[in-house]
Amino acid sequence: MGEPLISVIIPIYNEQAVLETLYQRLTTALESLKETFEVILVDDGSRDKSLEMLRDIVTKDKRYKFLSFSRNFGHQTAITAGLNVVQGKAIVIMDADLQDPPEELPRFLEKWKEGNDVVYAIRRRRKEGVIKRASYAAFYRLLAAISDIHIPLDSGDFCLMDRRIVDLLNRLPERNRFVRGIRSWLGFKQVGLEYERHSRFAGDTKYSLKKLFKLAFDGMISFSSLPLKLASFLGFAVSGVAVLGIMFTFIQRVFISQFAAWGLKPVPGFATTMITMLFLGGVQLICLGIIGEYLGRIYDEVKQRPLYVLREVSGFGEATGDLLLPPK
Repeated sequence: MGEPLISVIIPIYNEQAVLETLYQRLTTALESLKETFEVILVDDGSRDKSLEMLRDIVTKDKRYKFLSFSRNFGHQTAITAGLNVVQGKAIVIMDADLQDPPEELPRFLEKWKEGNDVVYAIRRRRKEGVIKRASYAAFYRLLAAISDIHIPLDSGDFCLMDRRIVDLLNRLPERNRFVRGIRSWLGFKQVGLEYERHSRFAGDTKYSLKKLFKLAFDGMISFSSLPLKLASFLGFAVSGVAVLGIMFTFIQRVFISQFAAWGLKPVPGFATTMITMLFLGGVQLICLGIIGEYLGRIYDEVKQRPLYVLREVSGFGEATGDLLLPPK
């Protein structure tokens, strides 16, 4: 078939309910482009029948390939694994649940052919619960406010990237990956396309509240030093309040009669002491927690373990035996 023009990367985690429909709709959308293509399906340690279905898909359609992790390594790592092995000149990242409709791909390809290096999707409307929509909106706006770089509002991983962007992204050594942030950090010519995000086609969401919080923390900590500066600000603010309190207490002791006339006679109290101690202790723990988040990521970086381990690959021809570990 030669080198494909388009490569599509799709992380898969317990998606047996949607895989057959995904295959049909994605294949129809890609064939309508009249271009050569490949699809990299990355099994992120699924526990249902997803891996069996991937084997069937690859067997009947040689344009499809899959990687299977030895365990669940996470959504962003699955995307990274796909980026490590793609061959196309235009690389698409999308989710398997069909909330990112494959029928939008012709619009992405058209913008790429106009000379844009990155074409990212902007969610015009999400068909999810009110609380979840509000949480996503708050996160993206908070991230935009504190980030050291410009990260477009309401843009997820659904995008098309030029080959040179992917090559640069693969050379970056960081481990706690927030792909949409790294994509923005690289720069070049980027453009957004609005689309209506659909509701999940079938099955349950695989992004638990814990995973969403981790993704949010990775995004904020990887692309902003403001939390560390905030810890310093809190320290100075509390110290300032403490100095004012010391000065007030000293003056109150010197001018006891005057303060007594105002109804501010000093009265020793256990409650005041405890409130002050708890307040200061809480601020200290917040600051230590923020520092700990950064130190934890530094610790993870210096270990230099591979981002993922593969237990099975298929569809890569003679290169299959070389893909059991990610490239260095």
